[in-house]
Amino acid sequence: MSVTPAFEKARADGRAVLIGYLPAGFPTVEGAVTAIKAMVAAGVDLVEVGMPYSDPVMDGPVIQKASDTALRRGVRLRDLFPTVEAVAATGVPTVVMTYWNPVEQYGVERFARDLVSAGGAGLIAPDLIPEEAQPWLVASDQYELDRIFLVAPSSTEARIASTTAACRGFVYATAVMGVTGAREKTSDMAPNLVARTRSATALPVGVGLGVSDGRQAAAVAGYADAVIVGSALVRCLLDAPDEATGIAALQRLTEDLAQGVRQRG
Repeated sequence: MSVTPAFEKARADGRAVLIGYLPAGFPTVEGAVTAIKAMVAAGVDLVEVGMPYSDPVMDGPVIQKASDTALRRGVRLRDLFPTVEAVAATGVPTVVMTYWNPVEQYGVERFARDLVSAGGAGLIAPDLIPEEAQPWLVASDQYELDRIFLVAPSSTEARIASTTAACRGFVYATAVMGVTGAREKTSDMAPNLVARTRSATALPVGVGLGVSDGRQAAAVAGYADAVIVGSALVRCLLDAPDEATGIAALQRLTEDLAQGVRQRG
């Protein structure tokens, strides 16, 4: 499965794609699957399943706290693939977001094989650049997986060109500098970054970092091909007194975000 059908369908509907992130194993392995399925039912078009990591240097405090909780409860890479399989079974394209070290430790070719077997569509590794990704480029070609690299406001034109050339599926544009996290205002640098990225590639461009509600989602959907939401969704589960309450809050927020990408600011 590729992420491309999700973008084609959204384009036919005249709207942006809504991409939702949740980490595997949080609040529990089973709870994560239930939460992601609720997110899908509420309107997410594409899912990022995160792999909790002990040194999440690019994640904000919300995702760090959720990851720490999952790791303390014993979540490991072996729990990632059943989660991907359960989510992909809904018919929604599912990609994994993980730092590169766990993939190397697991074995790059083995990771690609197991990801395909679980129905996964591709990988986002935020700390991996194309120049250092040769094993993944080979494995992703072998198993026909999408590979999503990141561009940032600080990226030069040459860096954007080389990064997008290595991408397949879509390009991940980080809209703000620094760590991830929901914000009261999305970055003013994002529209310019999307325009610069589009000048280098015909691939869809998704914007991540900062969106926390439907109003912001509509604004981002006005200039990007996809709106990527992570911390705001994770917070629904993190702040809830129990799992059921968290999933209900998650569903309400997802519905608001899904309405936002359909309005387009």
